[in-house]
Amino acid sequence: MILKEFSTYIQSRKEEITNGTTTATKILCDWIKFVITKNPKGHVDKIVHTEIMLAENELGDFFIVGKSESGRTLVNALHNFALSYEHYIMQQWINNTKANDFK
Repeated sequence: MILKEFSTYIQSRKEEITNGTTTATKILCDWIKFVITKNPKGHVDKIVHTEIMLAENELGDFFIVGKSESGRTLVNALHNFALSYEHYIMQQWINNTKANDFK
């Protein structure tokens, strides 16, 4: 259920990954920040509020931490999903690119 919510969010920003303007990990940080800063209404929001902590400095560097063992598992799953989605997008781009495109 949480991965589905994040999946919808990251898919809406697919073009940014393709353009190289951001990474899937940065999108994960943006999503966690978005969920944490609003009042929790649904189960996903409540779980993220309870299980994940996000720290970010003024330079935009961030640190995502699970507050418990289940939170660490959740953070790992979200991070792995973000990376696999980015790899999937790049693989699609490579498959659609021809050698002549680089001239």
